[in-house]
Amino acid sequence: MNTGIKDYLARADVRLTADMNMYEASQQILINKASGAMVVDENGKLIGVLSELDCLGAMMTSVYNGSDPGGALVSDIMETDVEIADIDADILSIATSMLEKSRRRRPVLENGELVGQISCRQILRVLTEDIKRKR
Repeated sequence: MNTGIKDYLARADVRLTADMNMYEASQQILINKASGAMVVDENGKLIGVLSELDCLGAMMTSVYNGSDPGGALVSDIMETDVEIADIDADILSIATSMLEKSRRRRPVLENGELVGQISCRQILRVLTEDIKRKR
């Protein structure tokens, strides 16, 4: 199987900004039923990723410390060591890398511009469809 990610990535990704507070960011993730979101700068350039788990951790820390649960900024919580995928990447090599690094999603760039993300769910869908076709 040699399948590119171009046809399977989620293009309607949720985009957050680093200056959003955790309440706003969490609301965007919940409203859009996303497991995470890309964080972009004022020019739309990818600068980080924020997951549901990141939001939950920030909220729980705030509750534990007795501080405002939505007061932390995305820039304080987001993951900045982000691995990316090129839009022409092979889905199996991306899946292998995601498994090795225990990452659930990978931002996808085309000519350096953020165009979407590929997640474990999308890759799993592709693989199960391939198995079904072969049966």
